Amino acid sequence: QVQLVESGGGLVQAGGSLRLSCAASGRTFSNFAVGWFRQTSGNERELAAAVNWSGGSTYYAHSVKGRFTISRDNTKNTVDLQMDRLMPEDTAVYYCAAVLSRSFYAPMERRQYDYWGQGTQVTVSS
Repeated sequence: QVQLVESGGGLVQAGGSLRLSCAASGRTFSNFAVGWFRQTSGNERELAAAVNWSGGSTYYAHSVKGRFTISRDNTKNTVDLQMDRLMPEDTAVYYCAAVLSRSFYAPMERRQYDYWGQGTQVTVSS
């Protein structure tokens, strides 16, 4: 089992920045790929960014590429999502998710992830 806890959400004006953090406990975190998903009311949960087990491979959705940066520190069991130049359309509940995987590429499908945090709200005002 892996327990995930997100933090760092909040309210920010458009153009501002937030840094989300996902703290993991339980099994050896360095064996897990991690994704940051986001969900708005009435919509499906979508992958915003993902990182493989080592941090050597990352993925970004087109809508966040160039503005968001995902990183991990396996010594601290954390995965962060730095969000810059935020836009109102980034408003969502953000979820951290993990799956046991040593593949070079992190999984990109929601159904592939086994462990989820409780989510943290990000609101970007215009």
